[in-house]
Amino acid sequence: MQLISYGVLEDSPLYVPLHPYEDLEEDEEEVKCLNPDLSPTEKVQHAINCLPSSDTLLEDSYFSFRRWTIMDYSRAYASQKITPLMVAERLISVIVQSSSPMIDMSFFISYDAQDILRQATESTLRYQRGAPISVLDGVPIAIKDEIDCMPYPTTGGSKWLHKVRPCKQDACCVNRLRSCGGMLVGKTNMHELGAGTSGINPHYGTTRNPYDPKRISGGSSSGSAAVVCAGLCPVALGVDGGGSVRMPAALCGVIGFKPSFGRIPHSGVLPLNWTVGMVGVLAATVEDSVIVYAAISDVAGSNQPTMPKLHLPVLKPSNIPTIRMAKSNEWFNDCSDDIRACCLRALASLHKLYGWEVVEVTLPDIEVMRLAHYVTIGSECTASIAHHIEKIGMSESGWDVKVALSIYGSFDSRDYLNAQRIRNRQMKFHEKIFSMADVIVSPMVGVTAYEIKDDAQETGELDYVNGAGNFLGLPAVTVPVGYDRDGLPIGIQFIGKPWSEAKLIQIAYAMEELCKAEYKKPKVFYDLLSES
Repeated sequence: MQLISYGVLEDSPLYVPLHPYEDLEEDEEEVKCLNPDLSPTEKVQHAINCLPSSDTLLEDSYFSFRRWTIMDYSRAYASQKITPLMVAERLISVIVQSSSPMIDMSFFISYDAQDILRQATESTLRYQRGAPISVLDGVPIAIKDEIDCMPYPTTGGSKWLHKVRPCKQDACCVNRLRSCGGMLVGKTNMHELGAGTSGINPHYGTTRNPYDPKRISGGSSSGSAAVVCAGLCPVALGVDGGGSVRMPAALCGVIGFKPSFGRIPHSGVLPLNWTVGMVGVLAATVEDSVIVYAAISDVAGSNQPTMPKLHLPVLKPSNIPTIRMAKSNEWFNDCSDDIRACCLRALASLHKLYGWEVVEVTLPDIEVMRLAHYVTIGSECTASIAHHIEKIGMSESGWDVKVALSIYGSFDSRDYLNAQRIRNRQMKFHEKIFSMADVIVSPMVGVTAYEIKDDAQETGELDYVNGAGNFLGLPAVTVPVGYDRDGLPIGIQFIGKPWSEAKLIQIAYAMEELCKAEYKKPKVFYDLLSES
């Protein structure tokens, strides 16, 4: 911490990672620019038009395993062989089953069977009339319990926060999904107050990894990653402040997508870390992430002086551009042998098939940036909840959160100011890197999912070392690229230039295309769309 507290820095502090918007040079055949006045349902339709046509889709026999997608649900409902009500009934049964002491997956903090059935009944009637709202109509979507979603309290994974901050209406992003007909199925489990990356919660149970229920699912968006992995939902929302969408996505073998800071409105999200936290999407496929990203993006909700345009990529193999990927050996050396080998094979495959180039770079002061991020996220969390803690104390908090809040409370104004100076300096470092490359590539996490220790379930667990910062507000995505020797998922991460979500999604799609034939079925998986 002396690097932060006593550093002499000439850089001005940068308090909010908002990047100036510039029109990116993009081919109209590769990218579609959306009118900012479009409704969420209209944006979703544009997203559908950007997906590969159904006649280019591979036969199911090509895949060793694949999860049902949003389009699978939409087609099944349109055929009326399966209805949203049938899926809802199966889903409720699965939630009950997976919550039993024998399995105890701890996917959800709260769900309301009657509310799920009400939404499903209304959606089924719309399909019967031939008038679904959009392809999201009746599709099960889960929401991290850090985001307001009626009729549920927003606990933030705690036992007390919902008592002092009642949920009164849907968050903006949730309201947009609801307006598209999405079936909102409950609030997923999370690391308490987002204060850790394991997903171990002493109050609501530890969300277990569907690939090995003895292991963590990652955090803090643990439940959202696990429900997508286990087949309960094709998509779920999370919030990413320190890798909290991307890390559990990687550990659970699903897509984790975090847009640029300011791209998705933050209203209705717990204000635990307002300059580093942002809503992200966990999804079965890149295509699913595009559909939900289109629905919840809102340029009108941006704080930008110039509104950033929303671009969607046209996902076709022929549209894969030539990409230069910046690679830092420090990140590739700071991970397990299995992860390093797997990610290097993925880069070699991208070069062989698409001709993409790797540019070796040095990212200066990575550890200093990690500390500055920690100071920032801790200071903002303390400022957000200190007035509540002063009144009610920390008796209802887990031991890991008590320790974290004690550390956060030790940061002073000098620490915070220096952290923001470091943010400004790192912005300039990354601008130089992006002048040489389109994206930065790294392993998403240095380790695969580790085993849950018995004592950790009672106390919670802090894990600073495996954090993945979100300090600079850059868009990023993680894609599953293989498995370690124990069959646990490995994810690779691509970090893009500000507002370059369209290109980033194209890159993720290309990576997924190379790997998806080898995806493996988790030990815990539920098929909600089978006709039997």
